[in-house]
Amino acid sequence: MDGRIFVGGGGVDYAEKQGLLLKYANRHGLVAGATGTGKTVTLQILAENFAAQGVPVFLSDVKGDLSGLAKAGSEGFKLHEAFTSRAEKIGFTDYSYKAFPVTFWDLYGDQGHPVRTTVSEMGPLLLARLLELTEAQEGVLNIAFRVADEQGLPLLDLKDLQALLVWVGENGKDLSLRYGNVSHSSVGAIQRALLVLENQGGAKLFGEPALELSDMMRTDTDGRGRISILASDKLMGAPRLYATFLLWLLSELFEELPEVGDPDKPKLVFFFDEAHLLFDGAPKALVDKVEQVARLIRSKGVGIYFVTQSPSDIPEDILGQLGNRVQHALRAFTARDRKQLRLAAETYRDNPRFSTEDAIREVGVGEAVTSFLERKGAPGVVERTLIRPPSTQLGPIEPGERKALIDASPIAGKYETVNDRESAYEVLTKRAADAAREAEEAERAEEEAESAAEREYRAGRRYSGSRVKRSTSRSRKTPDSFGGAMAEAVMKELKGTTGRRIVRGILGSLFKGR
Repeated sequence: MDGRIFVGGGGVDYAEKQGLLLKYANRHGLVAGATGTGKTVTLQILAENFAAQGVPVFLSDVKGDLSGLAKAGSEGFKLHEAFTSRAEKIGFTDYSYKAFPVTFWDLYGDQGHPVRTTVSEMGPLLLARLLELTEAQEGVLNIAFRVADEQGLPLLDLKDLQALLVWVGENGKDLSLRYGNVSHSSVGAIQRALLVLENQGGAKLFGEPALELSDMMRTDTDGRGRISILASDKLMGAPRLYATFLLWLLSELFEELPEVGDPDKPKLVFFFDEAHLLFDGAPKALVDKVEQVARLIRSKGVGIYFVTQSPSDIPEDILGQLGNRVQHALRAFTARDRKQLRLAAETYRDNPRFSTEDAIREVGVGEAVTSFLERKGAPGVVERTLIRPPSTQLGPIEPGERKALIDASPIAGKYETVNDRESAYEVLTKRAADAAREAEEAERAEEEAESAAEREYRAGRRYSGSRVKRSTSRSRKTPDSFGGAMAEAVMKELKGTTGRRIVRGILGSLFKGR
């Protein structure tokens, strides 16, 4: 289909080809349906089609079976006859098996290239969401980030933030005069939340080398877009970390990519699987930010496709921006289910040939109700669609095959070794050591001066016979803690700062000014 992503056959006897216009693919989309209705296969064939058109794709593999995109399907597969029969039924005459270029990523570094960001790039808003902080605790975290920005203290990994929070806690009284209340209890709560995150393996997300987005937006030598697959089966054990990481990735795309208006095809298509995790328990302020990113990022040439069980999982204001939709079957066993089904049906442009509500309830596995944007961006009439069969393997590839692809990747070796350069932890530790050394030297000099005074006193008493009055008071500056040791040195710099605050983007991440 010229200028379209072929999705399947619709109309009477599924003879009409249904597809998604590449020109409007950056207007975002929704893939919804109950468990076991075919969402994963739909995601797979969409990824194949976008890649074939030269569009890079990012998706998360929450079940561990999307690695099959890297391997061609085979005639020995048990569904081969069913696939060829379906292809014939929908007029898919050039159906064949083929593999696609894939890059594997893994936050934990086990099933793909490690993927990292820095604490500074994550920003206080998303980090507060990740740590489930209260409003007061989030305020203290913002103060810590402000101090780091003004002092030029790089926050790269968790130990940098932990060291900074120790200093903030020790100097809360001075900071409170300038920024507002900084309580020891709030600092302690943040530190405990960081410890929990560290125990969940979240520390591996932070550090350098940080991810370069260009590595997720590559095309292969034959012009096909590379499909970046994030291994998320283990990551789903920490759902808040999963959702926050993907939201950070969206914010980075928004901040870094230039405006392109309405391109002929997207620069990147981003699939957000298990999208309900992004909004569960999210404060309204964060949901508003997500809506803003979704509304504006399409002008950067990025299409976001939310994958979830029900359209009701997506806030209404964001759902209204999802112009391309593939709705698999929804179950309607309870009154609540029937209400959600009815609401889902009302979001489609009616087709006089059938009831949308009935169709959503009745479609079988591999079938869906679809609606795609047409010319001038108008929503198309809803249609029952038989989804085309995939060209790649259904199910995961073998671990050995995955390792071979990782080793042969164009970015092999780039992210595997952690670079622990000088950052906030090292700077603050050095300042503390310097302050302690200066205090020790001052005390030693004072003791030497006192010894000299004692000798003079004794000598004077011996020759004059009179008693010389002497002071026995001693001013000690020995630090009794990490923060106390460098309080004077750092607070002096802080009070003298001239506003070297780093600009942060729409979701609080570091804005790099590209």
